[in-house]
Amino acid sequence: MPIGCIQGAFTRSNPRIFAIMLSSAQFFKDRSLLIATKHGKELVIAPLLEAAFSLRCHTPTDYDTDLLGTFTGEVEREKDPLSTVREKAKRAAEEYKADLVLASEGSFGPHPSIFFVQADEEWLLLYDARHHHEIIVREISTHTNFNGQSITSAAELESCAAKAGFPDHRLIIRNAAGSLAYIQKGIGDWGALTNAYKDCLLKYGTVYVETDMRAMYNPSRLEVIRSVTEKLIEKMKSCCPACQIPGYGIVEALPGLLCSLCASPTRSTRAYVYGCTSCGHRNEAPFPHGKTAEDPMYCDQCNP
Repeated sequence: MPIGCIQGAFTRSNPRIFAIMLSSAQFFKDRSLLIATKHGKELVIAPLLEAAFSLRCHTPTDYDTDLLGTFTGEVEREKDPLSTVREKAKRAAEEYKADLVLASEGSFGPHPSIFFVQADEEWLLLYDARHHHEIIVREISTHTNFNGQSITSAAELESCAAKAGFPDHRLIIRNAAGSLAYIQKGIGDWGALTNAYKDCLLKYGTVYVETDMRAMYNPSRLEVIRSVTEKLIEKMKSCCPACQIPGYGIVEALPGLLCSLCASPTRSTRAYVYGCTSCGHRNEAPFPHGKTAEDPMYCDQCNP
């Protein structure tokens, strides 16, 4: 069952939490939200948040998130994604004297659990400086065109571009993977792509083509950002039953669902722990997947 469905079922079973959830609309109503991005993420984020909470979203034109890292390596990201997105939000809050800031951070590479599949990992962090509070969500999606390869001919260039969804998805040409000796980014038409390929080949003898993963040049990434924004909205709607601050959600999955045959604890989830990052209140919700026992095929004792 999707997490959103679990949260909905859990909330409806507790009228007090459901009543408190209604107050999240007032918590955010008519507040100004600064979206800390320079790569067009506000195109999908702002309409969703404004419709859900009557927020007034705006994006500064001079906030340089590339100072904390770029996909193409001109600036190396020094911290992990969560630390980076937190720093983006807090820097923007200080620089623009904003009390409500949204920042995001994306990473691309092999999926953590599906072999030979590329993944897009997106983090969103809503920082409420007024209440010294954060709401964080994360999404890992296989919906990405992330790729790069060395090419030796115009035919290979055409094949690579087609696979990447060019020209809707823009491309980067450089002389070698990770090299900054020659790099042209944001290429969005065949003429420019062909010229960059010929120029790079003439100057360096090698050409490497890769997908441009900046959000405004990558519709697939924007779709994942849309999805993680919807997840953020659901979490913003869920308020803590103790302190009523929005952002109450799953903080831990507890293993130990008992085997239906031998009653031994398995590695399957027996409960979700819902928690508040503001006051620390926690609540355990058992059997989140609607199962009170696990099939013996997933039991290490019955099926070692």
